[in-house]
Parts: sequence; structure tokens; C-alpha cells
Amino acid sequence: MRAWAELLRVSALFTVPGDALAGAAALGVRPNRSTALAVGASLCLYEAGMALNDWADREEDAIDRPHRPIPSGRISPPAALAAAGALTAAGLALAARAGRSSLAVGTALAATVWAYDLRLKHTAAGPAAMGAARALDVLLGATATATATATATADVRERAKPAPAGPGTGGRAVVAARKPGNTASAQAGVAAAARTSPPAAPRTPSPGIGTGAGAAGGTGPWAGLRTALPSATLLGAHTVAVTTVSRREAQGGSTAAPLAALVATGVLGTLAGRPPDGSVARGGLRDVPHRVTGAGRPVAAVLAAAPALAGALALLYAGTAGKPLLHAALNPSPPLTQRAVGGGIRAMIPLQAALAARGGAAGIALGVMGLVPLARTFARKVSPT
Repeated sequence: MRAWAELLRVSALFTVPGDALAGAAALGVRPNRSTALAVGASLCLYEAGMALNDWADREEDAIDRPHRPIPSGRISPPAALAAAGALTAAGLALAARAGRSSLAVGTALAATVWAYDLRLKHTAAGPAAMGAARALDVLLGATATATATATATADVRERAKPAPAGPGTGGRAVVAARKPGNTASAQAGVAAAARTSPPAAPRTPSPGIGTGAGAAGGTGPWAGLRTALPSATLLGAHTVAVTTVSRREAQGGSTAAPLAALVATGVLGTLAGRPPDGSVARGGLRDVPHRVTGAGRPVAAVLAAAPALAGALALLYAGTAGKPLLHAALNPSPPLTQRAVGGGIRAMIPLQAALAARGGAAGIALGVMGLVPLARTFARKVSPT
């Protein structure tokens, strides 16, 4: 069990659910069943990448990291490769359950993971490929959430359509109209039905459905993908910076990489703490789509707290990633470089939470931050790098 926990780096697993949740928050709608499916798919594909990574690096690890599960003989290479394949299949199956558009994004994510581990890791395109995988993970959550929201909205509209005339009123008139010689009586029956039938009740939107930016566009999951693209870009850029530093974690000696990542952290933290459209709050509320409770009332207090919470979480992100990066830039030894990589991985969680709060979802942001104690506890037992 410990060998598999090390192979799959379970302590880093807590940085994954926030991707899909940040994607859902960017749409301005509550997470739903499809969001949960996207989280499950992300977890499976992330762990598939971990297993495949060690399988692909087994010869290199035999020299630089002989304590890893495969070079130490605790897990065989065929078992690691089989685990990567099974986890990939499970991830794609969960993505398919969330909809065809989610399966398309999940397939792109799986292809990126396998391409990175097998081909791109040691090339100049490696960090960009890893960043693309993290960005696609955010878009997977957004697409799955938007698909379910669009389906629910269509169901609401279908149920809101006026019922056909009953057999006691206009129904007989319509039937009579089809019979020759009954034209006059049919017209009279239809007119009487129009006078006596009550007007259709006004349609009211279902709480929490179709209230966000992605759903309001009315174009389904692909509109949700576009809406979540800024959040995906920020998380992808952070991943590129951390991956660039990690390429020297075993040897150390690079000052430029952690210094560049430190600058990127400051820029990303600033962007994550700002409203997505750069607007200024009006009356304590940022100009975002209304979020509603189960009773259908706007949660004004939550919306008012979200911008301030986003700023606080962005500062926490910058501190979590920036401090070890500064140490690694001043002294690029392997231990400090590895610590900087670990700090960058842990900083994923407050960054995801900041992006959720940036989208107005303070509750989701606080829920994502609840993963921090678990990540720290498991990191003491299994290294995330």
C-alpha cells in the first residue's frame, strides 16, 4: 500500500478537485452531479499520469531516485503501466457519463498526459504540455457543469410549456375541425375554448439554473468552456512555472528558473485576486451574475464577501509558492529546489480557491481550502514530488 501511495503521489491528489470546482465557479452556477463526475475523471487521469510518469522514468530514477517504487523493486514496471491504462480508461468513462463534450475535453486531457510522460517531458515543450493538462482539467469541470445546466434548463422550459387543450374544451373542437362539414361548429368551439381557458402561468427560472455567465449565453457547454478559459489559463501558467523549476529538482543549480517562477507567482496572484472583468464593486457587490439559494433569493452577503476573500486567498497563494521559490533562487541546491516544487504544488489549492471566490463562489472557495490540512497531513507521509 505504501509503495502504491508513493507511486501515485497521493499527497498531491488533493490539488486536483479544485480544478473542476474552479471551472464550475467561473460559470456562476452551483456544482452539480456532472461536476462530481468531472472531479472523479480528473482524479483518475491525474493518477494515471503519476503511474505512467514513473514507468517512463524508471531508468532515470534508477540513477537519480533509486528509492522510488519501481527502481527499488516494490512495484514492477508492467504493473505500473497497467495501472496507468486502467486509470485512464476509468477517467474517460466518468467523463463520458458527464456528456459528449466532457468526453471530448477528457480525451484531450488524457492525450496530453500520455504525450507529456512518453514524449514531451524532456523537451522544450514539456512545461507547456503540463500547463495545458492543468488548464484542460479546469475546462473539463466547466464543460461538464455547463452540460448539466443546459440540460436542466431545457427540461424546465419543456415543463413550462402550456398543456394542450383538454377533451372537454378545445380538444373536441380540434377533432371536429378535421371532419368535413363541421367547419362552423369547430370555429365556434375554438373561440369558446380561447375565452374560457385560463392564461398560461408565467415561467419562472429554476433556482441555480441558468443564472451564470456560461448558462446565460444559452449556447451550452462550449459557452461554459469559453467562460472558464481565463481561470484555466491562470492555473495553466502556474503549472508551467512549477514544472520548469521541477526539471532541475534532482540536480539543482538553476537560479533563473525559480526566479522567473517567483515573478510569475506575483503576476498570477495579482490577477487571481481581481474581478474577472476588472470592474469596481458597486455598493459592496461586484457586478457578477446573481447566485441564488434553494429558495430562489440572492445570496448578497456571500457575493459581497467573495471579492475580499479572493484577494486574501491570492495573497495566501503568493506566499505559499513565493517563499520557497525565493529560497531556491538564492540557493539553488537540490533540497531547496525540491522544496520550491513542493510549495508550488501546495499553492495550487489556494490558487484554485482564489479563482472560485473570484467567480463569486465564496462557499466553494472555502470548501477547496478545506483540502489544505489533508494535503499537509499526507505530505508528511508521502512526498508530492
